[in-house]
Amino acid sequence: MQIYMVGGAVRDRLLGRPVNDHDWVVVGATPEDMVARGFVPVGRDFPVFLHPETHEEYALARTERKSGRGYRGFVVQASPDVTLEEDLSRRDLTINAIAADAEWTGVGAVFDPYGGAKDLQRRVLRHVTEAFREDPVRILRVARFAARFADFTVAPETMALMREMVQAGEADHLVAERVWQELSRGLMEPAPARMFEVLRECGALAVLLPELDRLWGVPQRAEYHPEVDTGVHVMMVLQMAARLSAPLPVRFACLVHDLGKGTTPQDVLPRHIGHEQRSSRLLKPLCERLRVPVDCRELADVVAREHGNIHRSGELGAAALLRLLERCDAIRKPERFGDVLLACECDARGRLGFEDAPYPQRARLLAALDAAQRVATAPIAAQAAARGLAGPKVGELIHAARVQAVAESLSGH
Repeated sequence: MQIYMVGGAVRDRLLGRPVNDHDWVVVGATPEDMVARGFVPVGRDFPVFLHPETHEEYALARTERKSGRGYRGFVVQASPDVTLEEDLSRRDLTINAIAADAEWTGVGAVFDPYGGAKDLQRRVLRHVTEAFREDPVRILRVARFAARFADFTVAPETMALMREMVQAGEADHLVAERVWQELSRGLMEPAPARMFEVLRECGALAVLLPELDRLWGVPQRAEYHPEVDTGVHVMMVLQMAARLSAPLPVRFACLVHDLGKGTTPQDVLPRHIGHEQRSSRLLKPLCERLRVPVDCRELADVVAREHGNIHRSGELGAAALLRLLERCDAIRKPERFGDVLLACECDARGRLGFEDAPYPQRARLLAALDAAQRVATAPIAAQAAARGLAGPKVGELIHAARVQAVAESLSGH
């Protein structure tokens, strides 16, 4: 039995980046050998085991043979005869197909049969072998690594192979959970816009997120959007979210906030009247298709519907501000409303020349929310009951008190 460190731990150590976890490959062992040494089997599809003390994953060296469509269409063979080089040959990128001795600390030789170390130096994302084409998830992984390593380029032959895979219909068979898993991880990388640029370049974006793909080439009014192109704007918004260290729900909301602009009739362009409601309608089936988590889809819906009103909130009086807060469910969910405002700030600053502009709407709306929340509703309800009022009438009195409180807050009292 021989144990090797592989994949990300070797790659990141060679790059001088922090190593957060390790992947291990075991050559020359059987599942029975692993269990006899106290390893706990956890792999449902592959022979993977947890170390009895560190609980890190150890996988038996294996080969794969394509047997059907999609990423599940594989026959896996794991046996003591499988070599380390054969195991590395099935990996996605050369920079992830480097191995080292178990005790390797970053100094000394590595096992690099596919030139991954040179590609690290060249800053290139390159597929290992033609086996790449057998798993469409690898298209997403390349795009995600492009978002992580912003100074890397995708090798021309790898991009050509990804295009061939898309044209052959491989991307049509991706499972929703895997798509969301990779998209969500890519959204949290330092340069998330690059993920979608790579997916668009190889044609996969039109398959996976056609609602987003159609935004490129759609013009906007230059006086509000000097970058003009809607797709370019959305990528700028997404990059602003990364710059402001926004959480995943905010980044997803930024990605999908303008979907409705892709369905604006040609005869009214570059204006996009009513695009907010169209964005909300397009968002619902997209989230269902990709099985987007509830927190992400709910925040995205609020941002899609209300970002225009939030941008214009400086023009609103107390009553209109309170209605806006109520539509955003801000009084019940103030923390989520903070994320809504962050997404809207990213939208406002994700424009050419506005990257460092202030966003005063945030302070004004938070002050209005604070005033509305400070209204004591119990005494109002008690007084209404004493007058024989109930139901909607009580709600009207509370609403009026909140409007007054917001008005006083805006006037400085």
